[in-house]
Amino acid sequence: MPEMPEVEALAGFLAERTTGHAIRSARVAAIAALKTFDPPLHEVEGRVVTGVTRHGKFLDLTLGSAAPTAADAELHLVFHLARAGWLRWYDVLPTSVVRPGRSPIALRVALDDGSGFDLTEAGTKKSLAVSLVREPGDVPGVARLGPDPMGPAFTLDRFAELLDGRRTRIKGVLRDQNLLAGIGNAYSDEILHAAKMSPYKIAATLDRPEVERLYDAMRTTLAEALAVASGKPAAELKDAKRRHLNVHGRTGQPCPVCGDTIRQVEFHDSTFQYCPTCQTGGTPLADRVRSRLVK
Repeated sequence: MPEMPEVEALAGFLAERTTGHAIRSARVAAIAALKTFDPPLHEVEGRVVTGVTRHGKFLDLTLGSAAPTAADAELHLVFHLARAGWLRWYDVLPTSVVRPGRSPIALRVALDDGSGFDLTEAGTKKSLAVSLVREPGDVPGVARLGPDPMGPAFTLDRFAELLDGRRTRIKGVLRDQNLLAGIGNAYSDEILHAAKMSPYKIAATLDRPEVERLYDAMRTTLAEALAVASGKPAAELKDAKRRHLNVHGRTGQPCPVCGDTIRQVEFHDSTFQYCPTCQTGGTPLADRVRSRLVK
């Protein structure tokens, strides 16, 4: 799943290639991916991309109008790539017709210069979401987002307030988009490894030095990931992310810090990885727990 560093890089990548260009067409190939009906999707046609921004893991293309009026204000094409979604860019968009149910393509957007992009989604569980709205906050997932953990206003004290009294495992806190926007399964693993903290630690039990250590690990880990992703084309972002990870997705490999074997906890629909020596005092965690405990 693309997380905040990759989505930030995708926003920059798209902004560089789409800003100032008009959308020629937008075609949905996976009907379930389109979550809105007002305004209708054809309203994007002829509108000019005036900017691309990120809200947590959501991408937002701001669409102006050639002749804006009070009744014809800007729109926002907002999409969330979910677990198995991705963006495929074309300098020259294929001319083949995208047929519903015949390919992994969920949405195809064509620009006035012949370029464009597909939103694709692999697998059978389809969660990619596309919305055309008048304000980004009209998308429920955007409206519910917590603060950006890399934002200048997100201080150590604000983080401490967020954790105070929360009887939730810290792995779940880091991944909860209502609490912190943009961190997912991979970077929460990396943050906890850098902080030398068990994923099962209860947030409310962290003392001040532990809160400081976790905050510093979060900011440092995300800053490094942003630097790795910055400037890379969409086609290279997935591999760049994998190469940079220390524990996530590396079950059975040696920990790069201590050399212990990286272990895995498995759920019905996901897994996470950790180092026993670095994070749990050498004690392996139970391999299966109820999925509701880590969301």
